[in-house]
Amino acid sequence: MGKIIAIANQKGGVGKTTTAINLAASLATLEKKVLLVDADPQANSSSGLGIDIQQVKISIYECLVNDEEGRKAVVPTEIDGLEVLPSHIDLVGAEIEMLNRDKREYVLESVLLPLKDNYDFILIDCSPSLGLITVNALTAANSVIIPVQCEYFALEGISKLLNTIKIIKSKLNPSLEIEGFLLTMYDARLRLSNQIYEEVKESFRNLVLDTVIQRNVKISEASSYGKPVILYDAESKGSQNYLQLAKELISKNK
Repeated sequence: MGKIIAIANQKGGVGKTTTAINLAASLATLEKKVLLVDADPQANSSSGLGIDIQQVKISIYECLVNDEEGRKAVVPTEIDGLEVLPSHIDLVGAEIEMLNRDKREYVLESVLLPLKDNYDFILIDCSPSLGLITVNALTAANSVIIPVQCEYFALEGISKLLNTIKIIKSKLNPSLEIEGFLLTMYDARLRLSNQIYEEVKESFRNLVLDTVIQRNVKISEASSYGKPVILYDAESKGSQNYLQLAKELISKNK
């Protein structure tokens, strides 16, 4: 039975989608069966894995709003074992359309439950907000990875996210855990990066993942080609970091 992990932080630009794409690709490279659920209307996780959004017939939007089956929306990628449940710009309107639904916080969970047995890991790339779709993602998930960038204001907004997680845990999903805080865009040469690292470690102690994602130009280049970094440059620092993260996740979940 697959583990569902949401990758969430309502602050934009923290490396959430980059982590979703590259962690999913690294897990699949390590022979795990992975589904990446793109729950962001920008659909960057879908296009970052080479999926042409214009050609997508059924997306997560149809699953949430029209009760389409998740398996009909799943699309393969060029990496064996990695599939995507793609997003679409229409998802912007889904929150309003879901407002009057019964059990509206559990819609995504009902889409993913029939798929759970087909995968080792289901990763959900959440949008940078704490709206109804992110609440759906956290309600469906077993755990959450919180990317934190090593820059000014890194911890800004994290208390808000932690509060949301606490509310979801008490009211909607009692088994939700924090998988870990993931430090991204780390540059060992910068004093600021090291300060943030120490601050996050001090605040969250053993909840901080051992792997740190270093700032690496190859990661951004890979995205512009619609590829995960492991296919673009397997030897790069970015590729090695995400592979290390995937190994850490696998050993944590044995």
